[in-house]
Amino acid sequence: MNNSEEKYESYPPFFRQNQGVDHEEILSKKLPESDSLPVIDFELMNPDRLGEICRNWGMFRLVNHGVPLDLLNQLHEHANKLFSVRFESKQSLLSDPILYFWGSPALTMSGNAQQTGPGPENLNWLEGLNIPLALVKTSYEDPFIESFRSLLEEYGSHQARLAETIFGIMAEDLKFSPTKTKSYLSPPTGFLRVYRYLRCPVPDQRWGINVHTDSSVLSILHQDQVGGLQVYKNNKWLDVKPIHDSLIVNLGDMMQAMSDDCYVSVKHRVKVNKEKERISIGYFVFPEEDAVIQSSKYKPFTYADFQAEKELDLKTVGIKIGLPRFRIKEKHDLL
Repeated sequence: MNNSEEKYESYPPFFRQNQGVDHEEILSKKLPESDSLPVIDFELMNPDRLGEICRNWGMFRLVNHGVPLDLLNQLHEHANKLFSVRFESKQSLLSDPILYFWGSPALTMSGNAQQTGPGPENLNWLEGLNIPLALVKTSYEDPFIESFRSLLEEYGSHQARLAETIFGIMAEDLKFSPTKTKSYLSPPTGFLRVYRYLRCPVPDQRWGINVHTDSSVLSILHQDQVGGLQVYKNNKWLDVKPIHDSLIVNLGDMMQAMSDDCYVSVKHRVKVNKEKERISIGYFVFPEEDAVIQSSKYKPFTYADFQAEKELDLKTVGIKIGLPRFRIKEKHDLL
């Protein structure tokens, strides 16, 4: 193994082979504008302000959230150390309920990574861990993995607390019935994703994650200081600045459907970096398993229906189509 290979031995083999490749950059080098992302103080949230942001942005920065800074620091330190383990050892080190994957953030309902299209150009320059919070109490013999698991469990509890409060205020703004409020957000469905975005020699030709919307009700993200997250607003891409003690909250497809398209499931993407790796920790939460999303804009569906359609689309057309699969056709669409 040469020095370059040793440097990247923690990377999946495909990404080791493609280090040092130097192609002409083909994507636009125009720099996105810095974000003017709205800020919400968790302790001062109210339906009017939160509802306005959900309608106009679908994403906001959350401060005064009560997640200890020391917990965030320890999570990132453990993630960095774990991802730095040699790739072959990393695969054998982890077992259920923590699932290791790479090359695609799309996982099937059975937990397998699902590529978004044929060919290496469709690989995402990332590796990740998927952690279902309902199963995270399962302990590990390895003391380091057990320490990481314990941190993830604590962090997941904080995320569930934030999601329930935020969703409760959204439900108040949207005037949901108590039944809808209870069934449309289910903390036991929540899971964490820990991502490492890999150094890429051609960052303007590849993506950490390409343009997408989340399938969740809510997603809550903590990112390190490297940057790379971008949000689409007013026909422009905006860089979402990393601020270490803040969280990023964005709405997903389930929330848009529940709100009759009043709220926005926001488009976002992640760029890769030529010099630095990036760590982010995301929380995603969904409706109850048998909760039927009732909307004037969409046919009734459950999240399981949505996920099944998404998996089929990824397999057959290579992309997630999402909510348009369930949209009720207007009369003029049928003419």
